[in-house]
Amino acid sequence: MRAIALLLSLTVVTSGALARDVNRTITAVPGIRVGHHTLTERPTGCTVILADGGAIAGVAQRGAAPGTRETDRLSAANASARVSAIVLAGGSAYGLDSANGAVRWLDERGAAARESGRRGPAIVPAAVLIDLWVGGKPHIRPGADCGYRAAAIASRGPVAQGSVGAGAGATVGKLFGTGHAMKGGIGSASITLENGLRVGAIVAVNALGDVIDPDTGAVVAGARAADGSFADARRLLRTGAPTILSSPPADNTTIAVVATNARLTTAAAARVAQIADGGLARAIAPIHTIADGDTVFALATGGWRGDADVSTIGALAADAVAAAIVRAVRYATSAGGVPAARDLPR
Repeated sequence: MRAIALLLSLTVVTSGALARDVNRTITAVPGIRVGHHTLTERPTGCTVILADGGAIAGVAQRGAAPGTRETDRLSAANASARVSAIVLAGGSAYGLDSANGAVRWLDERGAAARESGRRGPAIVPAAVLIDLWVGGKPHIRPGADCGYRAAAIASRGPVAQGSVGAGAGATVGKLFGTGHAMKGGIGSASITLENGLRVGAIVAVNALGDVIDPDTGAVVAGARAADGSFADARRLLRTGAPTILSSPPADNTTIAVVATNARLTTAAAARVAQIADGGLARAIAPIHTIADGDTVFALATGGWRGDADVSTIGALAADAVAAAIVRAVRYATSAGGVPAARDLPR
């Protein structure tokens, strides 16, 4: 049986109440809101994941070329890490400025004082992906205004997916270089159990590798051969054919946030992020290369008072991550001359 398909259908099959819950994205987790802002001048943007009332957070970084902010705050060795939001953005390191806009929006509403009783700015970690080559105007990139606007429109409704926000300029399948790439994007998925446990994920997919549907093993979007067909990175690498893996440009990175309504410590949230990272490996090949800055954040809002072990939460989060990756490329639209999966012949 297809595990991911089964788990993602739990909101339909477990009970009448859950069947009416049509939100299958990360905002199905109570207290989580998401807002995108997409720039119009070229395909790029940012996505803000707000945690109303704050959330305990952790992080896992397995990519070799990350672009992040405030991840050291999420170390289990440090004080309990409670954050107000996470920001995902395009624009390479320039995009980290988007977090400042989200901080400003939160501070105008007294988020830090309300959530923890302390003075100072709200804590907003961030991660970025590189999309500067898409659309031909690398000087246009998300900044503080982008983060502010995304935070201002953050909603509890189902998350928009595809070529929006941090996924607007995302691409995948670059083993032959960017000229053979396809559109990535941003996707989201969630799982709800009968006992009330909820786990969700949102992923901005900008991988060097191909996106694989874990249910079928088929390439959904990836490097294209000269005739336009999928080269299939898994088979390609076994042939010894030349690719850019020996000296790839750092134009990649898949960045994700997983969230749960369970109660977790910072150390447990970090472990959930590490387990959830397994979802990247199920849906992207190859993953965690020297040219990818793959980063997964975990948020625990703590509103659910049931008992669930960290391994279960992490396993569900990995399923949601894998499903979100596939959704990201299936919802994506072509941009900057880069074709999307929906453009291919059926």
